[in-house]
Amino acid sequence: MQKPTLRIAPLLVAVSALAACEVGPNYHQPTTPTPQTYRQIAGWTAANPNADAADKADWWTLFNDPVLNDLESKVVVNNQTLAADLAAYQQARALVSEQRAALFPTLDVTGQANVSHSGNGSTVVGGTVVGGGTGTTGVGTTTSRRSTTQSYQLELGATWEPDIWGKVRRSIENASAGAQATYADLQNARLSAQMELAADYVTLRELDEQKRIDDAQVKAYQQSLTVTQNKYKAGVSALSDVDQAETQLHNEMAADTALGQQRAQMEDAIAILIGRPADLSIAPAAWTLKPIDVPPGVPSTLLERRPDVAASERQAAAASANIGVATAGYYPSLDLTGSGGTEAAAIGQLFSPQSFFWNLGVNAAETIFNGGLTHAQVSAAKAAYAQAVANYRQTTLTAFGQVEDNLAAQRVLAAEQPDLQASLKSADDALRITQNEYNAGTIDYTSVVVAENAALSAHNAELQIEASRLTATIDLIVALGGGWNADELKGK
Repeated sequence: MQKPTLRIAPLLVAVSALAACEVGPNYHQPTTPTPQTYRQIAGWTAANPNADAADKADWWTLFNDPVLNDLESKVVVNNQTLAADLAAYQQARALVSEQRAALFPTLDVTGQANVSHSGNGSTVVGGTVVGGGTGTTGVGTTTSRRSTTQSYQLELGATWEPDIWGKVRRSIENASAGAQATYADLQNARLSAQMELAADYVTLRELDEQKRIDDAQVKAYQQSLTVTQNKYKAGVSALSDVDQAETQLHNEMAADTALGQQRAQMEDAIAILIGRPADLSIAPAAWTLKPIDVPPGVPSTLLERRPDVAASERQAAAASANIGVATAGYYPSLDLTGSGGTEAAAIGQLFSPQSFFWNLGVNAAETIFNGGLTHAQVSAAKAAYAQAVANYRQTTLTAFGQVEDNLAAQRVLAAEQPDLQASLKSADDALRITQNEYNAGTIDYTSVVVAENAALSAHNAELQIEASRLTATIDLIVALGGGWNADELKGK
């Protein structure tokens, strides 16, 4: 018997030739406005540029803080938001495999064995047959005819819908781009978590330094109160001076105590980011964090260094592929079916040449009228693509704006800090002079209160601007994409 594959070979060749086409547009990355240079760095040169600062994967190590390095290493491992995003990416990859499976035929095998038993009985009485059977002669004789039949079958079946118009391939393209977008979303979530932890850590250390300043201020106010009480007892100071000194002291002690609550909240926020319950304790430490200069590079590279930009571009690619999926609805579908096997009345004859059978089938279908459904689906897919392109362009504009904002923050804060440092020195000098004059009895205590408040405000302002510079540095690194690059999407 001629093998069925020889009969269907010409059909498969023709189908393969047809399957080379894909309906719908081929994707090209949308253009987006890209500046030649960053406006905020025109005429501005970083004092100590670190050439590879923005390209480091572990960018937080630039701050040289071992505690921060240890905490950041736990974000990717333990953060539950990232765990959920990772599961979403794995689900998207599984969807790609699911779509790819549609390119191949479906094979199934079935086996069957049947045994049936039948028979009837009849009685002949006086030559008359009772019971409807055919039997032998004789009076009152009972005869019966019974039979057992067997059948065995083994069959292999196949169904295949050739991807003639590229609908399946466009679906794979859609799913692959979607999976890449999900991966980029995962990297963006990771970068955001790392940024949030670094910012919280800066705030934690800022509170530690604020506590040191407040503790020193409480000690100074206690000394001022002692001096004022002694002067009051000596009759050279008014009771109101003592009251003012006590008020200053207790207000500062209350503010000092309130810092403990804020610090505990920062510890809890960091604990959540690293996937721990609210039992994290970070020992207080001296303020050692220092701002660093981060060169932003060429603006065009930003499109490759931001995971959110890459995600929006991949979403546009997925939407483009979906147009092809919808367009395939205009064209007919073709189904190929085939089966073959063996069937016999006895197991021993199951594989004899006479027992084999096979059949082939071709089914073609074309939608003649569906009330404009296909047209509506194509129009919706095109509109979704236009929306994705607009979102991509908006994301890139936002990215450039964020870089410009943080470059401006770095420049302005760096220029502002020397003035605040000079103001701090003047405030400390003025306080020292005022205290000496008060002790000499040439001025009243109100002047001391004013000088002490001015000095405290100057210390706080200088600390805040340094913390702001650190935060601006972190924001700039993240706005530049951290250490991520779109090359990571290759093969995803």
